[in-house]
Amino acid sequence: MPATTVHRVYNFSAGPAVMPLPVLEEIQRDLVALPGVGMSILEISHRSKTFESILAQAEADVRTLAAIPSNYRVLFLQGGASLQFSMVPMNLLGAGQTADYIDTGSWANKAISEAKKVGRVNIAATTKADHYARIPNQSELTLTEGAAFVHITSNNTIEGTQYQGLPEVGADSGDVPLVSDSSSDMFSRPIDVARHGLIYAGAQKNMGPAGLTLVIIGDDLVRRAAEKQSTLPTMLSYAVHAENTSLYNTPPAFAVYALGLVMKWLLAQGGLGAIRSINERKAAKLYAEIDRTGFYRGTAQSDSRSLMNVTFRLATDEIEALFVKESTAAGFDGLKGHRAVGGMRASIYNAFPEAGVDALVSFMRNFEQRRG
Repeated sequence: MPATTVHRVYNFSAGPAVMPLPVLEEIQRDLVALPGVGMSILEISHRSKTFESILAQAEADVRTLAAIPSNYRVLFLQGGASLQFSMVPMNLLGAGQTADYIDTGSWANKAISEAKKVGRVNIAATTKADHYARIPNQSELTLTEGAAFVHITSNNTIEGTQYQGLPEVGADSGDVPLVSDSSSDMFSRPIDVARHGLIYAGAQKNMGPAGLTLVIIGDDLVRRAAEKQSTLPTMLSYAVHAENTSLYNTPPAFAVYALGLVMKWLLAQGGLGAIRSINERKAAKLYAEIDRTGFYRGTAQSDSRSLMNVTFRLATDEIEALFVKESTAAGFDGLKGHRAVGGMRASIYNAFPEAGVDALVSFMRNFEQRRG
């Protein structure tokens, strides 16, 4: 039987997002039965040696990829970043303590709202007055002495901004751990794990399918969480998940398997330094077209622009609606901006092909010639 050619559009969705085609093909090939196992990954027991091996290899590859120090745990959890908005303060914010949050957009604001239900929160900086078009400067931070932690959102999916470097959080406030929601730029560039106390990220943007949350947490914060273990729901304790190597309950086995394949793909690309160079090149092409004539207007300030989520506007709502309609017809999916801010958003995560960026640039130039 001849092979069937599968038509794939260019998927600019912010998440669930595009996955590496070789990973999808491997999943397709082995979905009915894993080699040498005789069962699908969807069927095997999470207590089996086969799955334990899959989990252990996924963790090992995560550690290799990100150069994670030995005094950090890698946890495979569920509930997305949204559950982490609650788990972080529930585990790390002690009675009478204050947590510092840097407000850089919609998801940071949601994290703040959940933390306020748990304890005292200080907004160390916010760029809301600037419509979240930039990341705050270090000089704008008002940090709390002895804060329980400082929370950032490393990349703001909706607003299209990204930290270009980590904020300094210890100079004025002692040994304060940095907590990062890295959901939309995880493993898109080298990451200095040792400068963080905890990093969390939903998998559905750069690491695999929805349903899995990766947490990297220092042993010192696991011990802090253990002190609160008796008052926490069991499933919400980092200490419980660390003690049980992410197998306290049935994990999202398929998502862990898929993440493991993506980690191997990233390592085969040359690791995080290599993938950063690719991402920088892709983003530069798109921003150059946005800046070329003024027909398109980038919404993020140039020194805060995201490599993952490129946001821009056109002159009117009507012309934007026409852009969405025509781009969709041309085979570009997911370019309409988030409903909270409107405009356009091209999410070009690790697995998004550079040919798709080139095709979008060509479409944008043609659209301007016809509609400008």
